[in-house]
Amino acid sequence: MAKFKIAFFFSDTGGGHRSATEAIEAGIREIAAHDALGHEFEIVAENIVEHSHPLNRKFVDFYNYLLRHNQQAMQWYYWFINAFKPNDSEFGYKLCGQYVEKVLIAAEPDVVVSVHPMTNQFIARALQETKLNRTSKLVTVVTDPNGDFWRGWACPSADLTIVPNELGRQQLIAWGVPAERIRALGMAINPDFLKPPSMGREEFRHHLGLHRDRLTVCINAGWAGGGNMMEIYRELAHVKRQIQVIFLCGHNRTLYEKAKREARKSDIPTAVLPFHDKISDLMSAVDLMVTKSGGLTTFEAVAKRLPMALDMLTKPMPQELGTAKILIENGLAQAVQQKQDIIKIVEELVPVEDRTQVKLPTNLCLDRAGAVYDIARAIMSYCDPLYQPNPEHRPVVERITP
Repeated sequence: MAKFKIAFFFSDTGGGHRSATEAIEAGIREIAAHDALGHEFEIVAENIVEHSHPLNRKFVDFYNYLLRHNQQAMQWYYWFINAFKPNDSEFGYKLCGQYVEKVLIAAEPDVVVSVHPMTNQFIARALQETKLNRTSKLVTVVTDPNGDFWRGWACPSADLTIVPNELGRQQLIAWGVPAERIRALGMAINPDFLKPPSMGREEFRHHLGLHRDRLTVCINAGWAGGGNMMEIYRELAHVKRQIQVIFLCGHNRTLYEKAKREARKSDIPTAVLPFHDKISDLMSAVDLMVTKSGGLTTFEAVAKRLPMALDMLTKPMPQELGTAKILIENGLAQAVQQKQDIIKIVEELVPVEDRTQVKLPTNLCLDRAGAVYDIARAIMSYCDPLYQPNPEHRPVVERITP
């Protein structure tokens, strides 16, 4: 038996990168607990961007401000980052390189896993500067399930980059990442979304003070509490069938207070929450989710076979627009391009009693809901080559070159 250390680094720009980190960590722990190798894995994780320098903290805060209050301006933030590459500049490394090097030296990991486009290049350089690249492997896990993503995901120095599908693989190759260092394994969805809920749907609804047997819509404003969810909620008043709503407001106190006021005035039974600590159970208990096109949230819904209505009243951010197109083209979601679109979507929705029987599309890895185990094994294989993606989860398995 051996002991290995894996260090995860990400940033809380939205909630998807932390969710992916926690998903992979859960996958590693589950595999290690049930295999016959007997290895022990120590896992550390840090939202390193925020801690590396006050200026980087400002970038993160500004990103989340735009998510909550001005998504239309996000295209300019996206352009600025891709054009000036602060994550891959000499000036940027002078600001935060010392901190990154200190963290890596203190951790001495066997594998470093970067789960954010703004951390890859600095971590790769810090590993070289500290000579830790001689003993530590760098794995990048891309959380955008399309090819229209941040250029920072392209890190040719990484030992391995894991992408959700072939679209991401082709884009990284075009940006100079060696093809042999890329694997398309699917999205890192938490194992909770692959398992039966801990509470039945009727009991879950009743626990929130809602009807046990009424069609239930979840309005999910995401981690940051952004989007046009209030407009869509108000439009539900025109739906000509009995419905009820669970409204998740995220880290947006203003939206939470506003939603509570609107719910008190509405004839639609509504449970207003900042979050729910068991979102996988919530997805099992609702019939439709209205959400932005964020990669992690939407693919969690895909794993649960939960129909989606995507908020496109404001044009999605570039890295989310491609995700929306994939989901809509494959019949997994419908677009809300005008607020009244939600009326038809809800009125025509036919709830499925047992969604576990719904087959997912096979293209672009959409059917690989259990990809987190493949991703975990690919990372663990740098500790012991006997860990390899399971053929039961992925029919075609390429061997990782140590």
